[in-house]
Amino acid sequence: MNGLTEYQAWKANGFTFLFLAIVCGLLAIVFLKIFMILGILFAFATFICSSGFVVNKPNKACILVFFGQYAGTINEAGLFWVNPLASKEIISLKVNNFNSEKLKVNDAHGNPIEIAAVIVWRVVDSAKAFFEVEDYSSFVAIQSETAIRTLASRYAYDSDDDKIPSLRHQSEELINLLKNEVQARLEVAGIEIIEARLSHLAYAAEIAQAMLRRQQATAVISARQKIVEGAVGMVQLALHSLSSQGIVELDDNRKASMVNNLMVALISEQGLQPVVNTGAY
Repeated sequence: MNGLTEYQAWKANGFTFLFLAIVCGLLAIVFLKIFMILGILFAFATFICSSGFVVNKPNKACILVFFGQYAGTINEAGLFWVNPLASKEIISLKVNNFNSEKLKVNDAHGNPIEIAAVIVWRVVDSAKAFFEVEDYSSFVAIQSETAIRTLASRYAYDSDDDKIPSLRHQSEELINLLKNEVQARLEVAGIEIIEARLSHLAYAAEIAQAMLRRQQATAVISARQKIVEGAVGMVQLALHSLSSQGIVELDDNRKASMVNNLMVALISEQGLQPVVNTGAY
């Protein structure tokens, strides 16, 4: 059964054969009383007609198997008549969600993390889904979890550089990579991946507190750096304005003192008490 691809099965209008089955049934009743052999033939024709009916619902596929051979698929909804000797298997074409369990894996830096994802999928090739894998629903679950583990091992949980993709930022590149990774694994089963998104992401319990302190320290350092950069710019602007407008002439010692006072005032987290110098007498 390797390499099977879905194709449309032969089918006929079911209402036409329903009418024929009714007619043959009535003739069988009549001729059984008049001419036994002809009546038996009409009864057999009625049985044959009745055995070939298929009622296919929307978003369902009916797979026909004739003496162990794949005989095609019916994707259309309605009443049809097919080979009465073919067995019929119904498979769903509806959109499904797979919500993975929380998986514990190591990220690209070796940190243990918990990760889970939601995979939206559907069957697009009924022949592959039915014949190529034992249970396509279980196949989706196992292969999706494998793809999630692979993705988590390639990327770090977080990155200080916004240009470097990380799991926490869930960039479009990372989401597409997860989708393509799952799609490649499920191609053999005739499954289409519609969407793939991370639904849970966290550090493992044993390192969660340590990583939280690390994130807080990184945030404090980053904030301090921006504060210092802003304070330096404000001091430069103040000195330039005083000098260009000729408000006051400052020698190097006074400039150093002014820079020191301004930097302390701008950077300090505590409120400062100003001291007004009214001049020396």
